[in-house]
Amino acid sequence: MRYLAILFFLFGIILSGCKPTHKKDDSPALTIITDPPQWAREAIWYQLFVERFRNGDQGNDPTAEDLLGAYPGYIPKKWKITPWTTDWYAPDPWFKSLHTCYDWSGNPIHDFNQKVQLRRYGGDLQGVMDQIDYLDSLGINAVYFNPLNDAPSLHKYDARNWRHIDRNFGPDPKGDVEKMAQENPIDPGTWQMTAADQLFLRVVQALHQKGIRVILDYSWNHTGLEFWAFRDILEKGATSPYKDWYWIDTFDDPATPVNEFSYRGWLGVFDLPEIKETIRHTSTIEALEGNIFDSTAKQHIFNVTQRWLDPNGDGNPSDGVDGFRLDVAAEVPLGFWREYRSFVRKINPEAYLTGEVWWEKYPDHLLDPQPFLQGDIFDAVMNYRWYREARHFFAEAPDRLSVTQFTENLMQLTRPVPVKNNQAMMNVAASHDTPRLPTSLFNDNKYKFQAKPTDNPAYKIHKPDTTTIQTQKLLLIHQFTWIGAPHIWAGDEMGMWGADDPDTRKPLLWPDLQFEPEKYHPLNLPRPIDQPKFDRALFGFYRQLTHIRKKYPVLSYGETEFILQDDSCQTLGYSRFNGRQEIIAVFNTGNETQCVTLPVKFITQYCDILQNDPIIQSTNNTISLCLKPRTAAIIVGGDTSQAEQNPKKK
Repeated sequence: MRYLAILFFLFGIILSGCKPTHKKDDSPALTIITDPPQWAREAIWYQLFVERFRNGDQGNDPTAEDLLGAYPGYIPKKWKITPWTTDWYAPDPWFKSLHTCYDWSGNPIHDFNQKVQLRRYGGDLQGVMDQIDYLDSLGINAVYFNPLNDAPSLHKYDARNWRHIDRNFGPDPKGDVEKMAQENPIDPGTWQMTAADQLFLRVVQALHQKGIRVILDYSWNHTGLEFWAFRDILEKGATSPYKDWYWIDTFDDPATPVNEFSYRGWLGVFDLPEIKETIRHTSTIEALEGNIFDSTAKQHIFNVTQRWLDPNGDGNPSDGVDGFRLDVAAEVPLGFWREYRSFVRKINPEAYLTGEVWWEKYPDHLLDPQPFLQGDIFDAVMNYRWYREARHFFAEAPDRLSVTQFTENLMQLTRPVPVKNNQAMMNVAASHDTPRLPTSLFNDNKYKFQAKPTDNPAYKIHKPDTTTIQTQKLLLIHQFTWIGAPHIWAGDEMGMWGADDPDTRKPLLWPDLQFEPEKYHPLNLPRPIDQPKFDRALFGFYRQLTHIRKKYPVLSYGETEFILQDDSCQTLGYSRFNGRQEIIAVFNTGNETQCVTLPVKFITQYCDILQNDPIIQSTNNTISLCLKPRTAAIIVGGDTSQAEQNPKKK
């Protein structure tokens, strides 16, 4: 088949270094709501990766056919679902059949990271529905779903289509495929609600009933090889009506024996063909003006967006999602994002938009998010910059950072950004794209550099020690008392550990399941044997922090002032305050007990709400306390009777 021949030829055709393409921007004048929604400034985020969350319905588990179009382009004959509770690094029985195989880019399939891309564990939306009470008990009030669109990979960024929930996340995969085949992908008037779509909307309703907001992850920058528009181009070439949706450099000439078809993939990734824009990025990522090149591609994005913001189309968005996390946002032009914000906010004025604005140049330079935070594009970004500084300070990774340098670095991040956007920042300590929090703190490499054993054989992949867990608690206390909305990567609260992708995507460690010991190493190196087990004490600590964050709105809206910076004693303190209440976070990051005196804003009794211990009555507007090594306190004073009341909407 010519289509298959084209697919296997494509591995040699990712292009780079082309000159920008310019097209007149005829975008209409925009009406934009500049402020982030209030609820996002009060959010406690929980990031949920459905395929690894929980298998609630084994009847919809992926089959080999469902994986067609995903890396590595080959599916072993004996492939099957991987049991949820097996040792993560233990080889699946079908791994052996990959030893003589090559992926679709012509690379031999030999290491664990390649093989594990074929694993599926069967996580689905029924598993989410079954655990909504768990989410509620943790105390989170906002869920960020990694992509749910129909796609063959485990991560779902390689969409087959954007308009439907993945077939294997719902109760009737075969029926959903049949229903999708009846539609005209470009005509939303023909779109139906599949069983997976309907289950997702029930999950949204159930979460909303618990007071939990929901945002969806989408990448408007690229699709997968199986995306319907890209397949139309493969079939019809230059006559396809979708030929301008993608960066197509040359089309195949059927009169020649050579396949000349070539296109651009996102960052050179073969299986993520990139949507065409009016300007092309250089090797360094930067915020650029421009737009989506093809107006029908842009309208399709808007149609999909509207589908999930207001599913029944009645003008009331309460049945839809509450916003979007937008993947590789810095690689999509600013003009498009302005239009997108205007479109989204017209449907739901309280919708939240956060962008993945990450690297300018890996691994040292993170991108300045200011161009995206002027009120006309995003409400916030994923605040990786905050975490890199916090890790550097609390874990001394990659080296020691003084208290005064840490505080100055934090202020350099917050000063240029409007206050309301700082408050809405998604403060990310770990995610599907980074090592799990305790593993990140357990290793002293640069942030997200050589952060997995295949890149660095010395990287520690086993269970972090008690010293690291104490460091994790210090960082969490900072995260939950600092400016911005705290974010939890699903499983960190359970006591999970894991290196960078793919190891950060292990199946979640549910307390009702018995897991095999972890004894394998992907490089066959010696390692300690660990028994994965739900950590109830750590879960309780997370829950205590979510309760504090929700109980005291001053942590969401209060001003910030550093009141203790002592490099020699390694102590740090800052105040979050308003006219009637104050919360002080104070840290001893050294290895000796330190006694400190702190200025306070109220003449009243202050209490350590982590320990529920009364401190002393403030004297001359100061309080004194002693902190053991590597510990912290959260101290509250002022009018605590008002703690539960939200501030007047701003």
